[in-house]
Amino acid sequence: MSAQHPFLTHKKFLLGTFSTNCGGGMTVSKLPERWRANWDNNLKLAQMMDAAGMDFMLPIARWIGYGGETDFHGEVLETVTWATALLAHTQKLTIFATVHTSANHPVVIAKQIATMSQIGQGRVGLNVVAGWNKPEYEALGLTLPDDHETRYGYAQEWFDFIQKIWKETSAFDWKGQYFNTKGTYGNPRPQVLPPIINAAGSPQGREFAVRNANFLFTPAIDLARSKEEIDDLKQKAKAAARQIDVMTFSHVICRPTEAEAQAEWQRLQDNADWVAVDNLMRLQLAHAQSFPHDLLQQIRALFAAGHGGFPLVGTPQQIADKIVSLHEAGFRGTTLSFLDYVKEFPYFRDTVLPLLSQRGIR
Repeated sequence: MSAQHPFLTHKKFLLGTFSTNCGGGMTVSKLPERWRANWDNNLKLAQMMDAAGMDFMLPIARWIGYGGETDFHGEVLETVTWATALLAHTQKLTIFATVHTSANHPVVIAKQIATMSQIGQGRVGLNVVAGWNKPEYEALGLTLPDDHETRYGYAQEWFDFIQKIWKETSAFDWKGQYFNTKGTYGNPRPQVLPPIINAAGSPQGREFAVRNANFLFTPAIDLARSKEEIDDLKQKAKAAARQIDVMTFSHVICRPTEAEAQAEWQRLQDNADWVAVDNLMRLQLAHAQSFPHDLLQQIRALFAAGHGGFPLVGTPQQIADKIVSLHEAGFRGTTLSFLDYVKEFPYFRDTVLPLLSQRGIR
């Protein structure tokens, strides 16, 4: 097995997309042209991104939507099958599978990732979700533990078990708090260990990410705060003899003029599914700590257009400047979302990517 995944050796600022497997993407909108998360759209986008030299695609694992008029994220392609198919139809992109630890047995996931690694010549990544969305647990007949210690204790054993399956060359017995197996082994194993993403806001979640992940995924709202947060995480990882990078997510409205971009931003606000927005924010506030709670109510508009992501709104030059500001704050990369990814990505590709190359971060 090779020592390191190529995704981890890139020097450029990483750019990918987020949530294209989910209806609406990252835009909680009633507009009829909002993103449809069907296979044809995802395949078109993946192949455009592959040809453009983009780096990755990251899905959200959802089981039920957020209600409202549109039932935002009610239409969802399951992430393991989605990623497997995209790996078979692309050449360079790293495709992540997003997996809830509570709903997926580690022996099964270890085998699925190994299979995907063969299909994609090692280009698969894994986004580990310890759980936060209580209604989804209920829809699966599961109980969401109230405390983060239990959630991440389970996730740690789950991940340790998978790592052992990938590394051991002979059968072994696993005797843990949550899993007890006999004669377990993995054949084949991944061609290369996949890069690991984890989104966490609680102290227990951050500790899990520092111990296990290559990338912590977190919002960027106040870049001065982000810089301090990133520096602190990197110091904690260094103290644990590890290295971790931090990525964030952004929403793109790129237009030839600033006035056009701002008009589109306002159009998204005027056509937001506010019931779904408030349901989403209420769940984030109740069960997750990814967003700073002292800022959550201030950023309702960002949830409508971008699920709370960093707003990249403006001309190509303005957007390039904002992406550079993310890089300067210490982020290793960002995902991008659009109202309609297939329609809007080509303009971003043709106008913003060359500017980022000129600025030396791509």
